[in-house]
Amino acid sequence: MPAEPEGFTEERLRAVTIGEPQVLDGPIVLVDYDPLWPRQFADEAAEVRRALGDRVLTIEHVGSTSVPGLAAKPILDMVLVVDNSADEAAYVPALEAAAFALRIREPDWFEHRLFKGPRRNLNLHVFSKGCTEVLRMIEFRDRLRRSDADRKSYEAHKRDLARRDWRYVQNYADAKAAFIKNMLDR
Repeated sequence: MPAEPEGFTEERLRAVTIGEPQVLDGPIVLVDYDPLWPRQFADEAAEVRRALGDRVLTIEHVGSTSVPGLAAKPILDMVLVVDNSADEAAYVPALEAAAFALRIREPDWFEHRLFKGPRRNLNLHVFSKGCTEVLRMIEFRDRLRRSDADRKSYEAHKRDLARRDWRYVQNYADAKAAFIKNMLDR
């Protein structure tokens, strides 16, 4: 089973990114929870389902925008499960025809693929059926939805990290990984 990424060095980020990695031109911006995010997710999920039909095994709203009351970067995170995420011919052309752009290919980390959306700022994470990372993402989301204390603790941690200077958003995401792992291990 693949391990969590150790952290994205610039070299690793360049190796998995399709095109140029986007350098941050300012600070990480967190905004208060927006009650429109679930509707936006539903709209985007419907677009993915239109593009892929029964190839969509699961599609879930994950990440901070999926947790009511939690401040977040205003970027929807979605997780899509297909039979085999390494079999790009089975789903990438259909998503690209619907104007989703493949931006990340990580064969060494759960065969993860990441698409950006055409209509709004989103990350569509694609994994294979049975991938433990999908379960981890959903478990973390559900824990934050259930626990005010965990949600507040995580938000405080995110706000602290957002005050720092980062070259790439991925560096900020990596900095949250140990906190998330510790919370899930409890």
